[in-house]
Amino acid sequence: MTPMKEKISREEVRRVAALARLELTEGEEKRMTEQMNDILTYMDKLNELDTRNIPPTTHATQLENVFRPDEVTQSIDRERALANAPQSDGVHFLVPKVI
Repeated sequence: MTPMKEKISREEVRRVAALARLELTEGEEKRMTEQMNDILTYMDKLNELDTRNIPPTTHATQLENVFRPDEVTQSIDRERALANAPQSDGVHFLVPKVI
C-alpha cells in the first residue's frame, strides 16, 4: 500500500532514529518511512469511523480482580522463619552491610 500523501518525511524518520540512538542504513530509512506512512494512512482510515455511540474502553476484555481476599491469617512463627537463615540474632535476619 503506497500512501498518496507523505505523512512523515525521511528527515523525520532520521530524527526519531537519532533520538532512539538507532543507526539506520539508507535502505532501512526508506523502508521505515514507507512503513510509517502506511501506518499513518491506515490511522486516517480508522478516523473515518463513527464512534460517537461507542463507550470508551481501557481494556478489550473485562478485568476481574484475581487476588485472594485480604484477610488476616495465622503466619509463620519467628523461630521457624529464622530457622534456615544463614545468620540471625534470634529476632532479625543478619545480612552483610551493603554500603
